[in-house]
Amino acid sequence: MARRNEFRGYGSARKVAGGVEARTKRGAIGRTWWSKELIAAMEEVADKGRLTRGRTYARSGQVVSMRLEPGAAVGDVQGSQLRPFTSTVSVRVLGEEGVGELIEKVRSSPGMLARLAGGVLPEELGPLLLPRRAGELDFDCTCPDDGWPCKHAAAVAYLLAEHVDEHPLAVLTLRGVDLGMLIGGADEAPDTDDFYGEDTELPELPVERFRPAPEDLDPMLLRRALRAGGTDEAVVIRGISDFEDLYRRLR
Repeated sequence: MARRNEFRGYGSARKVAGGVEARTKRGAIGRTWWSKELIAAMEEVADKGRLTRGRTYARSGQVVSMRLEPGAAVGDVQGSQLRPFTSTVSVRVLGEEGVGELIEKVRSSPGMLARLAGGVLPEELGPLLLPRRAGELDFDCTCPDDGWPCKHAAAVAYLLAEHVDEHPLAVLTLRGVDLGMLIGGADEAPDTDDFYGEDTELPELPVERFRPAPEDLDPMLLRRALRAGGTDEAVVIRGISDFEDLYRRLR
């Protein structure tokens, strides 16, 4: 505790030139579903006041640098000391069972494999990837603050959320899941006697709502065309009705 106490009273944070600044300068940080859910998970367990101070640090560019690795986002954050502190936001990596559940979910969901391969992280994977249970999320820092999290680690957490906005697959990295392994595992044919998939139940085809052509066109153009030949209004109305009936017959 003595080491922590000797850092008290060092004043305001030193300004950083060229630090990593949060793009969002006002309001809540996080604009996509994944980043919002990640922040919500943090706010459920962390002190709100310290998160607020961390958000200020993130916006003022006090984070010198940040890197992402399996299970953690690590940042160098400039405080009041001469050297930056090393702050870490840790997310427990998935074990073999968790990865298996993830692969099974991707394998059983039509189109999900293609979305992952295209760089999209489906929201349906949220329950398996987001830190929801006690002990899955942690904060640490080399600063003398005993708080959990300190403002330095909170700043890294908010910049992590913005990183997820731009790179949603970073959530896989946090959970220690390799995209190639996930795609390869889900792409493997399941162990089944139905090799050709003859007994596979396919999803229902979407039902397109019928719309008569006049609803998607400007009816005034048709009226003008009919009137151009000297047709009276009663014939125009009947002509439009006949046209709609013909279109329905041609469906």
